[in-house]
Amino acid sequence: MARQSRLGRRHRPGGPRLRPEPRGGLMAADELKRLHELPSLGGLFVKALATGFNRPGPDAGLPSRSVVVESLAQDPARLVAYNHVTGFGLRDHVPATWLHVQTFPLHAWLMAQADFPFPLAGTVHVSNEMTLHRPVTVADKLWVRVTCNNLAPHKRGVSFDLVGEIRVGSEIVWTGTSTYLALGRKLPGTPVPAPRLEAPDVAASQLWRLPADLGRQYAQVSGDTNPIHLSRLTAMPFGFKRAIIHGMWTHAKALSSLGPRLPGTHTVRVAFTKPISLPGRVRFAADDELKFAVVNSDQSKAYLVGQVLPTQ
Repeated sequence: MARQSRLGRRHRPGGPRLRPEPRGGLMAADELKRLHELPSLGGLFVKALATGFNRPGPDAGLPSRSVVVESLAQDPARLVAYNHVTGFGLRDHVPATWLHVQTFPLHAWLMAQADFPFPLAGTVHVSNEMTLHRPVTVADKLWVRVTCNNLAPHKRGVSFDLVGEIRVGSEIVWTGTSTYLALGRKLPGTPVPAPRLEAPDVAASQLWRLPADLGRQYAQVSGDTNPIHLSRLTAMPFGFKRAIIHGMWTHAKALSSLGPRLPGTHTVRVAFTKPISLPGRVRFAADDELKFAVVNSDQSKAYLVGQVLPTQ
């Protein structure tokens, strides 16, 4: 399964890096696969495990493929539950991270295909960048597409991007790039240093208490039933002593914690630097420039850092 990053083992709260989004956003793909609805993540995880032992590897490159769902109706009850679990509460428009949730099953669909170079197990989600171009309501029907590109050498393996686009009618309303890392793989070339996200130099203002069942709560509203998030017993076979919370829950909770300071349209960049074990307690810090971080009690260790940039 795609795992949350542990790459921040020596991290100080100023140093996670993000690769720039590929110019031009979604790139042309030779194959376009149309689905009638979002696929079940549980079924995709099973398929990915079954096909994960015979993947072609990075030398084969990424498949030139996009997958699209053309008329996706959002689930209002599920959105209410999502907002409750992530702290957004009642609001007129959907969060940017909710739109990422609509693309994630297509991420998993692409990675579950037998010709995708890496197995889902051992793939680490290291960063996200998304832009909410205009407010979206739950009544809007969505056109959702995801493609893969930007295979690149990384000092710890090989990285690649899954790039999503959501439209309402013909209008692009959301775009997002998720960068993943296949640990221990090799690809010729020199890794390109990425821009760094700086954590805010302010005291943490919020304490978050994360219950043991938070991963199960988020799985229910997001559909992401990756076993590393559900319980100690299901996480242990994947190398975790306890369940860890989804990185995208932490991302969403950070945005909701900005409250009224979060612009109606915005770009947000985050780096996932360490997993958060459940149950647990973490703190949230944010400054006036909307740089933010989720940190431990003395702010010596960051689990996530990010920044929100208003769009014009």
